[in-house]
Amino acid sequence: MSKTNVDDLLIEMITPKVKEIEERFSRGEGLSNDDINTLLLKSQYNHINHLDGRLDEVTASVRALEGKFQGLEGKVDLLKAEVNGRLDAFEGKLDAFEKNIELKISQAINTNMRWSIGMIALIVTVLKLADMFTK
Repeated sequence: MSKTNVDDLLIEMITPKVKEIEERFSRGEGLSNDDINTLLLKSQYNHINHLDGRLDEVTASVRALEGKFQGLEGKVDLLKAEVNGRLDAFEGKLDAFEKNIELKISQAINTNMRWSIGMIALIVTVLKLADMFTK
């Protein structure tokens, strides 16, 4: 907490009066409205100083949090870039896998068609031969 010259000047101005009021009060004398106002002023000044100190603490804490959040943002950006890179690589592998599967399915269909046509041709040939020998 840093006091300004005006703060120091104000407290210096009312300190002698506060000491005088405290002495009179400790002797059992009554307090005037001016005395009460002076004590309230000192109390408010102390309260304001306390709040200023707390505000300085909160401001420092907010600055520290801002720094931490900036660091966290950097880490999140790096993680995001890494995830995007891995996702792109996965998509590339998935595309290659799909093409490979399509090629294997196409080859299997072609092989099955060839065998089917060959079997049909063989059956037709055997039936024709059987028909020729039975006549």
